[in-house]
Amino acid sequence: MGGLGLEEMGDLSALLAGPEAVVQGGGPLALEMALIDEDPHQPRTKDNPGFSDHSLEELAASIQLRGVKTPISVRENPDVDGRYIINHGARRFRGSQRAGLVTIPGFIDNDYNEADQVVENLQRNELTAREIADFIGRELAKGIKKGDIAKAISKSPAFISQHVTLLDLPEPLAQVFNTGRVRDVTVVNELMTAYKKTPQDVTAWLGDANQEITRGSVKLLREFLDVKSQAQPSPVPAAKTAAPAVLPPAMAPPAKSGKAAAAVDSLRNAVVHVLHNQRAARLMLERRPASKGLAWLKYNDDGQEIEASLKSVTLVALLEGQA
Repeated sequence: MGGLGLEEMGDLSALLAGPEAVVQGGGPLALEMALIDEDPHQPRTKDNPGFSDHSLEELAASIQLRGVKTPISVRENPDVDGRYIINHGARRFRGSQRAGLVTIPGFIDNDYNEADQVVENLQRNELTAREIADFIGRELAKGIKKGDIAKAISKSPAFISQHVTLLDLPEPLAQVFNTGRVRDVTVVNELMTAYKKTPQDVTAWLGDANQEITRGSVKLLREFLDVKSQAQPSPVPAAKTAAPAVLPPAMAPPAKSGKAAAAVDSLRNAVVHVLHNQRAARLMLERRPASKGLAWLKYNDDGQEIEASLKSVTLVALLEGQA
């Protein structure tokens, strides 16, 4: 029997590969779309911006015009013989479905796990903070230590700790994070630190729908709360005589130094909106109060100026760099 020619050998190679995978000149396989399943545990959720209808329609239009330029990665489905599960490339797969493709270029990589999926998407900046936090939560539930999770996805322990915070946010912070008012994980952690100290003030501040939540505004918030905390009068032992309510100029407290002084300087250029006796007001930072624990306020409705205890003041908003 005569030997096979090169053309026949090529046909045999394609036949042995099976109907689901056709070899393309030693490159990626042409995988049948109908035999590919998405990973139900993939880190990106349905709410990921990359999975929006608009984003996928744009991708489908590009695929119809130019095809799939980057092959996807799949692994063999251990439960269903002859089928595959996507390692990475879910967007390309969905875009190809919308574009009406029958096959898609891909590689088979059975040595793939969820951490690899996270790394792939982190490198592409395609995971939201919530999706990263959910992955870390699942790994922690398996008993994997934070340090090992950090190594697996090539991130610092601090990165892991910041995202762990997102797993158990108090309601006011969870609301602004889940609604997208704040997406910066560092900002959420700064808010969490402030909330633990003064939850009422932070809740009131977040309650203003017009309040912009940025690193700068949260920095001002924390500085204000630090100054307010340091201004609270210390309890006086019963055996000692209480200090007079109004201090003469010569007995005025010395100027603050260090961190407190820096906070005060930063606040001088800010407008601090507060509530006092259910009335909107602003702090008169340029006017010195009579004693520690007090502050001058100016009501918004009638312009009345009043000296009040900081304990009775609730922070509403901080506007940076305004007169």
